[in-house]
This record gives sequence, C-alpha cells and structure tokens, in this order.
Amino acid sequence: MTQAPTLIPAARPLIGSEERLAVDAVLRSGSLAQGPEVAAFEAEFSSHFVLGRPTVAVNSGTSGQHLGLLAAGVGPGDEVIVPSFTFAAVANSVALAGATPVFADIEPDHFTLDPARVREAITERTKGIMPVHLYGHPFQVDALERLAREHGLAIFEDAAQAHGASWLDRPVGTIGEFAMFSLYPTKNMTAIEGGMVVCRADETARRVRLLRNQGMETQYANEVVGFNARMSDVHAAVGRAQLRKVDGWTRIRQRNAAFLDRELALVPGVTPPRVAPEATHVYHQYTIRVAADERDRIRAALLEEHGVATGVYYPIPNHRLPSLAPYAPAVDLPESDRAAAEVLSLPVHPSLSEHDLHRIVAGVVAVAAAGS
Repeated sequence: MTQAPTLIPAARPLIGSEERLAVDAVLRSGSLAQGPEVAAFEAEFSSHFVLGRPTVAVNSGTSGQHLGLLAAGVGPGDEVIVPSFTFAAVANSVALAGATPVFADIEPDHFTLDPARVREAITERTKGIMPVHLYGHPFQVDALERLAREHGLAIFEDAAQAHGASWLDRPVGTIGEFAMFSLYPTKNMTAIEGGMVVCRADETARRVRLLRNQGMETQYANEVVGFNARMSDVHAAVGRAQLRKVDGWTRIRQRNAAFLDRELALVPGVTPPRVAPEATHVYHQYTIRVAADERDRIRAALLEEHGVATGVYYPIPNHRLPSLAPYAPAVDLPESDRAAAEVLSLPVHPSLSEHDLHRIVAGVVAVAAAGS
C-alpha cells in the first residue's frame, strides 16, 4: 500500500517561544483585559505599518470595519460601494452599520475593484467606497482616489490581508479615512484573533475607541451607545511578538511566490498571479487561475496524489449569497463570477521548505498535464 505524502497545509500559523513567553508574562501579571499591552501594540503597529497614524485595537477585523464605518458617520440611507468577490465581512459590516452595500465588479488581473465599474455604481446616496487589498495586492489606489475626489466620496480600506503592502511609496492603511487590518490566525501576522483600525483623523480614532468600549473612554462615563469590541492584553502580547517577525516572513512569502512564478509561468492551463508595477504584493495568498471545469479535479488531485492542500477564496461571490443577494437583485458582475469559478490558492506561507516548493510545482505540473 502506497503511503500518502506528508500534507503541505494551505496555511499555517507560526507561533514560537516569544509568543508563549509574552502570553505567560501577561497571565502572571493578573491583568488580562485591555491594558498596557494593547496600548503598546497599537503604538508599535502604527509606527511599523502606517506612518504613525492613530490606531485602535479591536477584537476582530469585522468589528474593526463595523466600528470604523460607524465612526466615519456611515448609517441608514447611505450606500457604500464594495466588491462582491471577497469575504462577506466587507458587505456585512456595511449592512450592520445600517447602510446599503452596493456591489461593483473587479478587474481580472488583480481581483480588486474595477474603477470603471465603481463609477457606474455611484448614486446620490453613495457615501464612500470600501475596496479590498485582496490576497495582499493593493487595489488601484490612484484611479480610485481620483474617482473619490471627483464625487466627494470617502475611501474606507479593507487591508485585512495586506500587512506591509504598498502602492508606489504609500503603505496600505494610509490611504483611506480609515483602514482595517485583520489579525486572524491565518493572516500574515496574528494576535490569535483581533483587528486594527487605522484612522486618518484623531477624532475618528476617538469615536472608534468609544464604540469598542461600551461608549466610554473614562470608566462609567458613557458618552455614546457602544459595544464590547475590546482586545485583551493576552492577544496584544501575541501580536507584539509577531510584529517583530512579520517583515522577515513577508520576504519569505515574496521569495516563495517568485519561485512559483518562475516554475509555473509556462504550465498550460495555469495563470500565475499578476502584480501591478506600482504594487508591493505581500502574498497573503498566491492565487492562480485554472479552467472552471478543471478546478475541482486539480484541487482534489493535488491533495490526494501530492499532499498539497489548497484554498478557494472565494467560491461564491457576495451578490449570490442568500444573506446578501437581497442587496443585489439585478446586478451583473461577470468578472466576479468568473474569478469565483477559476481561482485556486497554493501554499506560499513562510514555513514551506525548498522541498515543499518543489513538490507544489511538481504537483501542479502533473495534474495540469493529466487534464490536457
């Protein structure tokens, strides 16, 4: 009986002794809730990624989007233009703020909002645009900024997957009225769970701080109706340790992606990811395109015959989800539908060995050839 190959996971959180020691120090301190570790993490994250912009830690990326929208004044009667080809939290956060998510199509090269389709979606009720730096590749910053200025709209960044990415010399997270970074376990860095809200204005950051903590900055002096969306010091301690490692991990992701680019460039039926000349891609995902009618076979064969796990992000566009379809009764988004049918994400995480990378390439070459 042939032994199955050792599994190469699609993603793998990297937790080392530094994180364990940091957590243990917090546990021994007896102060576990939001406190000095959170404040230090906010300051360090701000300095590291977003040029010192005001930064507020919360308990998840979705909470960050929701509170950011509320702090920016988005509410009932407003529309926010969003991509359909992304995780549902983007549109969910708009709906949870009481506003209407309006879906626009993506451009095919980088899977981010197509500025021409965004223009078509603007109405007199449009409050802002919430584009996603998908897979770690920035959205088309220049074109969307011009469009936003032309129509007096705000940009709200979803930078959940893009820690350290940039457009020309501008780090993601420094472009919009606010930006949200996720700290979920499979992101490029983690706090086990959590999010960061980066704000252009100090007053917006203050409103986010109020909203995350039951509407109060001073205990029992509640100023607004708020939520419990705080990050704990335990989570912040993990995040601080990860922050000291993330740049090295990003370089490994980029090196792994460059290897896959070279080796897969001429494989029939496989389209490696494209990178805009203005963009620094941080490869949260390394996403190829394959024929829609071949993807399930390719994915199954990679796992069963070569031990390579993959991901499909995302198999159902938001405008076709039962929860969000009511917001898009007649929308036609052909590029989103095509991407959902064709994308396949290969492992690119920093724990891969050189042998793993060669196995991934050999697997893709073999299963592609089997279908030709």
